[in-house]
This record gives sequence, structure tokens and C-alpha cells, in this order.
Amino acid sequence: KATVSVLNCPSIPNAPHTLTMSYSRRFQDADIKLRFTYDDVLLVPKRSGVKSRRDVHTKTMLSRNIALNIPIVASNMDTVCECDMAIAMARLGGIGILHRFCTIDEQCEMVKRIKRAQSYKIFSPRCVGPDDTVRDALQKMEANYGAKYGITSLVVLQGGALVGMLTRTDIQFATPATRALKVRDVMVPREKLIVSTDEDIAPDTAQRMMHDGRISNLPVVGPNGELKFLITAADILKMRHNADATVDAEGRLRVGAAVGVKATDMSRARQLVEAGCDVLVIDIAHGHSDLEIEMLKRMKADPVVSKVDVIAGNICTEEAAIDLIEAGADGLKVGVGPGSICVTRKVAGAGYPQLSALFDVCPRANALGVPVIADGGVKLSGDISKGIAAGASTVMLGSLLAGTDQSPGAVLVKDGKKVKVVRGMAGYGANLAKGEKETGNAKEALDNILDMTPEGVEGIVPYKGPVEGIVKALVGGLRSGISYCGATTIPGMQKNCEFVRITAAGLHESGHHDVAKM
Repeated sequence: KATVSVLNCPSIPNAPHTLTMSYSRRFQDADIKLRFTYDDVLLVPKRSGVKSRRDVHTKTMLSRNIALNIPIVASNMDTVCECDMAIAMARLGGIGILHRFCTIDEQCEMVKRIKRAQSYKIFSPRCVGPDDTVRDALQKMEANYGAKYGITSLVVLQGGALVGMLTRTDIQFATPATRALKVRDVMVPREKLIVSTDEDIAPDTAQRMMHDGRISNLPVVGPNGELKFLITAADILKMRHNADATVDAEGRLRVGAAVGVKATDMSRARQLVEAGCDVLVIDIAHGHSDLEIEMLKRMKADPVVSKVDVIAGNICTEEAAIDLIEAGADGLKVGVGPGSICVTRKVAGAGYPQLSALFDVCPRANALGVPVIADGGVKLSGDISKGIAAGASTVMLGSLLAGTDQSPGAVLVKDGKKVKVVRGMAGYGANLAKGEKETGNAKEALDNILDMTPEGVEGIVPYKGPVEGIVKALVGGLRSGISYCGATTIPGMQKNCEFVRITAAGLHESGHHDVAKM
């Protein structure tokens, strides 16, 4: 025990002259345990029968009910994941989590655009009425980035019944005079369309009908001529080209979205699910908190939100994992302070080395059937191998993806080199941008953040081009890591793996040395 004098302390009214405090044994030197991160270890090579990387499979689980073909998740940061990144990641077999530093409407609109980017059956195609003008039709094609995402046709409906189709070819050279014409005057009428009445039509059958009829759109109608859904040649080609894409039961790309723990976030969560979001991520820095646990319970009890999986985080201990799983978590996000733009450990003095956090959380979580996301600390593909081997089902990447074409933000030039900005979501920049969107007033937003203590920083990363090449290289490194563990799958890797500690000299030896890098 220790005795501390308290003299004339105004913050403690009627305080005694001394306070007696008991120190727990956890503060004794002998009980402070050593914990490790990725650079502290290597995987021990094992005998392998793998002859080619193509023999190694990386299928895994994001959450209880969502499978991925590659264990890569784009981080919910405003300089990493919006529409373009989420679409690209899903097509590659991973998934993107949309950040929440925007309005609810903006986040929901991103979800809708992603769900429309690729879909075998389009249940809500863009429509126009026969009495609308050609000018109206052109505006509907262009609305909400229609041209960027390849919107080339409109379904013409009257009272829910299919009466024709209008394509961009029909109106792309419209003059001021023809823009005033009615859609019925320029559309392809119903009697000239090739349609199907088979609501269970297979992709091969639809492809054959479109090929034989030399058409690019196949409407499927009900017994009374009502439109059920639309199939397009473009979407079938996307399905063929992106065979490993992460899609839902209707062939649409999957996407996740982040929410917070404020009262308004329940409304955000409901609207995101109604917009088509496949998984929600409760996004706060300290996930082992009463705020998160209560929010998780409310979400799992809500009739709308409970339709999708909910991932909780961020955490770093077994105790936190138990509490969140008992509250209903379908997945856990592990990582407190390992990110390249996170300074929580220096500002708050709190955190946990990432590899040991996975060692602590994954055994209990995996035993209960709850997948773990290793969030942060990944610098190279070898770190992905170590994180997966340690028990994580997926890894979440931020700065590694931030410099790509698909990440939000412009390409800048600094010292003659192309760069892009990346910033932590607990930093000044991200919170100022969020405040401006919420209040619509830049001065008010600035005033609101003056009292905050940032736990994130802004920085730059090299411009890297298309994200596809980056992800393929990272997954290629993981496949090599799996084979070095004498396995062909992620579960096999986790069963066979063995870690060895290394020294600073060992870390130096692990990289290029004694040569001038070209």
C-alpha cells in the first residue's frame, strides 16, 4: 500500500488529509508481460507439397454469414474507401467498408451505387415514362454518376407494366428539337422487344437469348406484363470477368458500412440496411466500452438492423472479445494503435502490440465461430501472412490502399513525385470535414473540434495506380506464406504454423541488405 497526502485540494471537498490506495500486483515489474508485433517474429517454413500458387486457396469468412475469396478488407477511412474502392475490392473477392464521416444520405447513396454497379438481376432499373421527354430521359441517364457507371438504357414503364426500352443510342445525338419529343416517339416498343417470363432464368440461358437476339437488355416480366427485373449483357460480362467477386444471393456486389454509437447512429444503421448494405461495422477506437456494448445490443434487437451481420471493434483482449460476442457480435475488429496514421499509443499511452492482440483474441473468438479482422499494422504482404496465421480471418488495410486510383482524393505532386493524402479518422482533418457536413458551417465545425485531442495524423503516400495490381501482389505474398506453412488453405495454415522470435539483427537480415537497391 502507498499513502498519498492531499492538502487543500479544491476538487475533493471535505477531503481527509491523506488517502490510502492499494496497488494491484499487475503493476509489479515481474508481472508486466512482453507482447509482440509483426516485426518481432517469422513463420517457420514447413514441408510443403504445393507446386504452384494456383493450388493455394484464400477463401475465408468476414463475419458469421459473409464469405470472401480473399481476406482483404478496405478500411472505413475517408481517404481509403468510398464507392470506387468498394466496387473494386468486391470484384477482386474482398470487400470495402464505407466510412461514416459523411451524412446518412451520402453513405446510403454510396451503398445503392455499389449494389447497382454489378447485378445479375436488376430489380430496380432506371425507369422513364412514355410521356416523359427525351430531355428527361437524358437527365435520368446522367443522374447520380450514371455515365461513369455505364448506365446506357432506361426501361419504359406505364403503371408498372413494360411498354418499351430506351437506349443511349436512341437519343445520344438528340438536337434541341428532338429533346422535346416524347419518349414513346423514340423508344423501342414492347412488341419489338425480346423478353422472358422465367423468373428463375439461369445466366447461361439469358446469355444465349441475348446472343441469338443480338440484344444487350433482357427484361423479365410477370403474367400481367409487369416488369420483374432486368438482365443486361454488361452485367453478365462482369460476372464472367469477375468470377471470384464477393456477391450476394442476387449477384450484386457486397459492401459494408461503418456506424458510430450516438443516438442518431441507429437511424443510420436502419437506413443503410434498407439501402442494401450487407454488413455493419461499429466504428469506435475503444470497442470494449459500455457505449459499444449497448449499441451492439440495440442493433441486434432491431428488426431491420438484425437482418445483417454486425462487426464490433476495435479491441485487443480476450475479455473484450467475450463481452462483445455475448452482446451479439458477428465479427470482431482487432487493433488498438497499430495503424500508420494512428497515434493513440503516444497520445493516450494505451494500446497493444498487434500480433499478441490476435494471439489473445482469436482462440476464444474462433472457438465461438466469430471471425476476426486484423486491423492495422500491415506494411508488407508478409505481415498479412503473420496476421492470418495468428488466427485472423481477414486483414483490414488503410495506407496500403490509400495511394491507388480507387481511393478518394486527388493525385498531388510533392518534390516531383506523385502522392495522395491519407489521414486518420481521429485526427483534425477528418473531424473538421465531418463537422462541416453535419453543420453546414465551416466556422462552427472548427469551433467544435478546437477542444479535441487528436489521435490520428495526416500524411502522404506514394501514388500507386490501380488497386487491382496492389491487391494481387499482396494476395500472392499470402499464398506463398500459406505454402511455406505446408498448407493450401487458411485453416490449414493456422493449424500448421509455428512462429519464431527474431532479434533486431534478424529483422535487418530479413530485408535487402549489403546491396544498393535499384
